[in-house]
Amino acid sequence: MRDRFRREVESGRTLVVPGAANALTARLIEEAGFPATYVTGAGVANTFLGVPDIGLLSLTEIATHVTAIRSAVETPLIVDADTGFGNAINTWHTVRTLERAGAAAIQLEDQTFPKRCGHFSGKSTVAAEEMVDKVRAAVEARTDPDLLIIARTDARAGQGLEEACRRARLYREAGADVTFVEAPQSTSEIEIISSEVPGPKVLNIVQGGKTPALPLERVQELGFSILLYANLPLLASIYAVRNVLGSLKVGDELTAAQPIATWSERQKTVRSNFFDDMSGRYETATPTEAAMSRDEVVLGN
Repeated sequence: MRDRFRREVESGRTLVVPGAANALTARLIEEAGFPATYVTGAGVANTFLGVPDIGLLSLTEIATHVTAIRSAVETPLIVDADTGFGNAINTWHTVRTLERAGAAAIQLEDQTFPKRCGHFSGKSTVAAEEMVDKVRAAVEARTDPDLLIIARTDARAGQGLEEACRRARLYREAGADVTFVEAPQSTSEIEIISSEVPGPKVLNIVQGGKTPALPLERVQELGFSILLYANLPLLASIYAVRNVLGSLKVGDELTAAQPIATWSERQKTVRSNFFDDMSGRYETATPTEAAMSRDEVVLGN
């Protein structure tokens, strides 16, 4: 899978990649036919801990989510690994851990710890040389050469676009397969990134964030390999759940104006038929009979 995904990222075609905070959302993304899923650290922080994206997640929590999502879908996973959870050695360990969990690509960023959402104010970055060491450690850590290392810089906010582009070039020279200048603030800035930063690149569109949305055709023309909508499914979920709960609270009946998934749609998404078929192949005895059989083996009867 990783070799195929690498070829897709390097093909020159823009891949539209939505984000998932859990396995159910990843199932919906796969069902819709997208080429990959972005495991969003912000989304996991929001849904799993109920907190903002301010660096409260641990590597273990992210790895647990990646393992669950990997088991639920076959599409490649781009995993948000924040700052690598420490220095270069921590980053080496992070890449090893997330590669085993099933990542096809791992994204690292150059913020100081604790990090903040890329579209929040008040961010700061480590020295470029420190991030270069992290990128080098990440490249060394991977056991599969097709695992993609994505290096993100948040320098635009505090140090300007020129420094952000310079850092992106440094990180690519250090071995990053894909670069990611976070939060450009205008179309002209996106165009500058396109011309100043070589190689595959990520453009991240955050609803309500700092970066303007562009048509897919224009993003393709500018040479971005991944057009990321990291939290769009999460925002849609919050909106839908809040509306249906509001109706329920005041006693309104659910109507076509407040649509919900049907029972059959829900069961299809979680692959009930697949597990029913498996049950038919393997359930040759009732649980009680199976337990009795095990007891007879243990007792030698």
